[in-house]
Amino acid sequence: MAIDEAKLNAFMGQFVNDFGAVMHAATVVVGDQLGLYKALADGPATAGELARRTHTDPRYLREWLSAQAASAYVSYAPESDTFSLSEEQSFALAQEGSPAFIPGAFQIAVAQFKAIPKMLQAMRTGLGVGWHEHDAALFHGTERFFRPGYAANLVSAWIPALEGVSAALSRGARVADVGCGHGASTILMAQAFPASSFTGFDYHEPSIRHARDTALKAGLDGRLRFEVASAKDYPGNNYDLVAVFDCLHDMGDPVGASKHVRNSLKSSGTWMIVEPFANDKLEDNLNPVGRAFFSASTFICTPASRAQEVGLCLGAQAGEARLRDVVTQGGFNHFRRAAQTPFNLVFEARP
Repeated sequence: MAIDEAKLNAFMGQFVNDFGAVMHAATVVVGDQLGLYKALADGPATAGELARRTHTDPRYLREWLSAQAASAYVSYAPESDTFSLSEEQSFALAQEGSPAFIPGAFQIAVAQFKAIPKMLQAMRTGLGVGWHEHDAALFHGTERFFRPGYAANLVSAWIPALEGVSAALSRGARVADVGCGHGASTILMAQAFPASSFTGFDYHEPSIRHARDTALKAGLDGRLRFEVASAKDYPGNNYDLVAVFDCLHDMGDPVGASKHVRNSLKSSGTWMIVEPFANDKLEDNLNPVGRAFFSASTFICTPASRAQEVGLCLGAQAGEARLRDVVTQGGFNHFRRAAQTPFNLVFEARP
C-alpha cells in the first residue's frame, strides 16, 4: 500500500482540529453552566479575578481559560495575564437571548456521547432509540440551540413569507404547534400575536411540563396551552395554522402526521414546516452544515424515527423533494419553499 505523505499529513491536520473541537465541547458546557462566559463579559480578568467573580477555583479556571484561548473562544493578553471576550464572542457565548447564542449546541454534542452505549445496540440490531430515552441535556440543549434562530427569523421573516398568515394571526387565529418540545417556538409566536390562541403539543411529557412552566413565567398561560399528544393524534380541528419546527423528519410516520395535519386544518388553513437545511443530493450536503446535521441525525433523529411506528427515517438531511413527497401523500395540493437560512428550510403547505 502506497501512502501519499502529503495527503496523510493533511488528514492528520484535520484530525488534530477535530480532536480539539471534540475535547473543547465539554469545556463550553462547563463554562456555560458555571456562568464563566457571562462573568467574563463583564470585563477582562485574570484567572484569580474571574474565580472571585464566579466563586470557583482559580487553578481550574487557569486551565479552562487557557483552553478557551487556544480555541479562540476568549482572547488572552500576555502583558497583563488577562483573558477577555470580544463583543462578538460575548454575543455568541454570554448573551442567552442573542440570535447567535451557541452553548446549547454543545449540550447536544455532550448528550450524544452519553447515548453511545444505546447507539451501539441500536446499530447492531436496527432497533430505535426514542427521544425520551436520551439524557435530559439533549432536551435543554435542543431548545437553547434552536431558539436563537427562531427568535431571529420566525416572526420577522418566516411567518411573513407565508401567504396571508401574518395578517390572520394579527386578527386572531387558532394555532397548533406540533412537536413543540420546550415550547420556544410556541411562546415566541404567542408573544408576537396576542390576538391569537396557541396550543403546543408534544408526546414527551417532561418537555410539556417545562413548556408550561416557561409560559407561566412569561405571563402567557391564559391564552397559551401545552398538551401531551403526538403528531398523529393531537386534538382539535379548524386550525388556521399548524406549525412543525425541526421535527417532521424525527417522526416514525410523517405521512400519517401529514394526513392528520390536513384533517385538523381549516380549508383555508396553512401548514408551516421548518426543517434543517438540506439539498436533495447527498453529495451536495457534504459540507460543514451537513456534517453537523448528519452526525446529529445518526444519534438522534434516525433512531427516534426507528423507535416509532412505520420508522420511515427521513433523517435530518431529508431535502425538499422527500419532504414534498411526504406532504403531498398526506393530501396537500400546494407545497412551496417560502424561506430559508443557512440552517433551515421553511415550507408552506395548503390543502
